[in-house]
Amino acid sequence: MQTAFAAGPCHLSARTPPAFEASQRPTVFIVEPEPSLRAALGQTVAMAGWRPVVAANAEEFLARPRVIAAGCLLVEQDLSDMGGLDLQERIAERKEMPVVFMTGRSDIRTTVRAMKAGAFDFLVKPLREETLLRSLGLAIEVSAAGLQEAVRLHDLNQCFQELSRREREVLQLVTAGCLNKQVGFDLGISEITVKAHRGSLMRKMRAGSLAELVGMVSDLCCGFESRQAQAPHVVGRHAAQARSCA
Repeated sequence: MQTAFAAGPCHLSARTPPAFEASQRPTVFIVEPEPSLRAALGQTVAMAGWRPVVAANAEEFLARPRVIAAGCLLVEQDLSDMGGLDLQERIAERKEMPVVFMTGRSDIRTTVRAMKAGAFDFLVKPLREETLLRSLGLAIEVSAAGLQEAVRLHDLNQCFQELSRREREVLQLVTAGCLNKQVGFDLGISEITVKAHRGSLMRKMRAGSLAELVGMVSDLCCGFESRQAQAPHVVGRHAAQARSCA
């Protein structure tokens, strides 16, 4: 039977990183047209402790339901129905799925194009098991970290949604560097009322300090924008507010 790996022993003990959900193993999607190679890769992935999901071509892979869990895609560059780079472009929005390419020929131009498009790695056959498992393990770690960050940002956004309109106004000014007295003047409320709103929003945001609160605001703005999500407009006029408090 044809093997996917170069000759030589492998002494790597693959460590499976924690999955996005504790009850779910990381998933490695394998798109490989050659049956025996596909089976060998699936067996290797399973022995490493991950969940293999195999497909013979790009369309078969795309027909499967999207799995929001830690994992990656291991795909042959030269597919009959769709090139590996075309498949990579089709799933570009799946930020939770790093792409590891494999190919039987070394093409620098194709490799550079794939890496510029966001490919995690590009492996040349025959694959060494140690190299393959190391690449997949690192890709899964990146996937798991990204998903955990997405959950953190989601929870942070949920906390923000609990704030009242006035608390959001206070949040904008406080995180822009305004003192309580300045916040009260700008909003037309007393300093005591500002302190009450400030304490309430700190509790709702679960912030232990002003520095932590500023970091949360930055994460909400930058994190959600990078995911093309609808972020709450926490500091739409952040710089302007900072200048007004100067």
